[in-house]
Amino acid sequence: MMWLLRREAAFAAGISHDFYKRRPMIALQRLLLVPLLAAFCCGALLGEVAHASALVVVPPGNRSQTQPPIPEASATRTRAFKTTYAEKYEKIVALLKREKKLVAHIKQVAAVYDIDPIHIVGALVGEHTYNVTAVGSVQTYYVKALSYSGLDFAFRYKGVPVQSFVQRPEFAGCAEAKDSASLWSCRDKVWVDHFRGKTVDGVTYDAMTFQQAFFQPFFAGQTFGLGQISPLTALEVTDLVNKVSGYDRLTPDHPQAIYRDVMDPDRSIVYIAAIVRDAIDAYKEQGFDISGNPGITATLYNVGQARQRAADLHAALAGSKGRKLPVEN
Repeated sequence: MMWLLRREAAFAAGISHDFYKRRPMIALQRLLLVPLLAAFCCGALLGEVAHASALVVVPPGNRSQTQPPIPEASATRTRAFKTTYAEKYEKIVALLKREKKLVAHIKQVAAVYDIDPIHIVGALVGEHTYNVTAVGSVQTYYVKALSYSGLDFAFRYKGVPVQSFVQRPEFAGCAEAKDSASLWSCRDKVWVDHFRGKTVDGVTYDAMTFQQAFFQPFFAGQTFGLGQISPLTALEVTDLVNKVSGYDRLTPDHPQAIYRDVMDPDRSIVYIAAIVRDAIDAYKEQGFDISGNPGITATLYNVGQARQRAADLHAALAGSKGRKLPVEN
């Protein structure tokens, strides 16, 4: 699999970026399709910073000189389906070429969320190259969405609904969260700090993520729809989607509504844009402007926990003599 992937991905979608116009070959090859399932690295030393509190603009372009290692889970999945990364890449690019309405919708939604549409394309191409293989048409995603609409399920771990679990005293500090992104990010961190891999009040909690524990009611590794969005991620951006797009707020009390939103292709694009917008805002709050680097936003889209990663990067910067920037995985 080539590390420097081809520029047709963005141009196939009819989406341009000023940086591509300046450096059409290197920019798109290094920017758009980074290996999205390698472990996320918080930063790379790039020189001194005069003022840590100043907004640092993360430059466009992938600064890695060689292909980072691709984790075994991605390689195993690719082998199991007797395919290659190149084949999966070609499929998602072909889908973007065919689905003109989808591309028009991407551009429209990107404008509403004030992001360059290349961020949405990067997330889609990355997920379907290194995660799952794109289906033949967008219509297939509509059919899949309908198949989940009548199912009866809940978000539970060891029989305890997530709504009840987050009422434990360990989560009390999360009540001060100002929005759904802060709330669920806080709850995610509390799970890691107090429960993951620990025994609390006689109950042993598996060494798994908050998402894996509570938000995979059918099978492991579960993300959905065109955007491969998890229920937890949808809950994180529900306030933003409600504010900008007017969708009803999602809650764990109505899991079917969550699956409807992440599996419906039209709604899925809205959530992709919101996830990217939230990641950009989270990094800006910590002093970094990542809005010009879709490789970074695609990485964050894949690995999640953008707010915690931004805070970790800021803390690393404060304790270092050199400047650190987020990098693609």
